[in-house]
Amino acid sequence: MLGLPDKAIPVAMPVLILAELAVPVIAERRHATPWHPHHITERYGLFTLIVLGESVLASANAIIEALHTSREHAEAAAHADLLGSLVGLSALTLITSAALWWIYFWPPHHGLIGTLRESLRYGYVHYVVFAAAAAFSAGIEVHIDALTGESELSRVAVGYTVSIPVAVFVLAIWWIALSRFGDRMVNTTLPLGAAVILLSPLLPFDAAATAVVLVLIVVVLVWRRPVERNR
Repeated sequence: MLGLPDKAIPVAMPVLILAELAVPVIAERRHATPWHPHHITERYGLFTLIVLGESVLASANAIIEALHTSREHAEAAAHADLLGSLVGLSALTLITSAALWWIYFWPPHHGLIGTLRESLRYGYVHYVVFAAAAAFSAGIEVHIDALTGESELSRVAVGYTVSIPVAVFVLAIWWIALSRFGDRMVNTTLPLGAAVILLSPLLPFDAAATAVVLVLIVVVLVWRRPVERNR
């Protein structure tokens, strides 16, 4: 890659990425590598926790930002409003992160990778899961910038920096995990909830709406137990 001319890099990069991703598909067809489903899915779950932890860190940054801005705001009333907004955002971020954690770990993941095709599907879709979780964390930072006047994005655009990653996370994990272990109610609630989350930036309180929808999804999952359906 370093030896290629600059003009060739935009073309070569996607090709090399696809070649890298194709290695497991090609290598495992002739000689399957021994692996343990519990161990593999545990590591995917741990990495998901790490990425979701970034969103909790972002909510903590909201409080830190409030402390910093207290020195910049001469009016006590203005600072109190800002502090209240940031604390509220921090609480909603924590609720959203906890709900995403619950949704992710609701089904027994080790039962999802019994064959090579299932394991490849599970692994590759996790690229989307990890990216969505990381983008959710970045969206929280955008919300903080909007509240503190550091962002010029519109309210709807700011809302979509959170709603899109959360909806993608829910849809991706539903597709590779919950759809197999959920009944009709679960398999209706998850896609419908993701659709409502995508529309939440059009509401006055988008972050709160997203958190409420996720809490309702968790309530449904607590009510309904995972049961594996026929493949």
